[in-house]
Amino acid sequence: MLEDWPLHEDTYAILLTHDPKIDDPALKILLKHDLPYIGALGSRKTHAKRCARLEEAGISTEKIQSVKGPAGMDIGAKTAGEIALSMIGEVIAAKRGRL
Repeated sequence: MLEDWPLHEDTYAILLTHDPKIDDPALKILLKHDLPYIGALGSRKTHAKRCARLEEAGISTEKIQSVKGPAGMDIGAKTAGEIALSMIGEVIAAKRGRL
């Protein structure tokens, strides 16, 4: 279970399921920690709905705004490989203090 993992300043997380039943509980756990990067795959519309659900759950606006969504740099990615590359690029940018 995710709550059993050591989550710390070297933890970078990207949620990929698009399923609120999986992503929302994971985000609630991840947002309890001061992680350098939390991202979630999905459209802007999906991310807006995700943020609204987190707000309804009592998560602070500041914490919600720390979730990068949709995850990944805007490089015009179309294929799965390009989307993955854009997400890893954003994680590296976060690690190097470029976000």
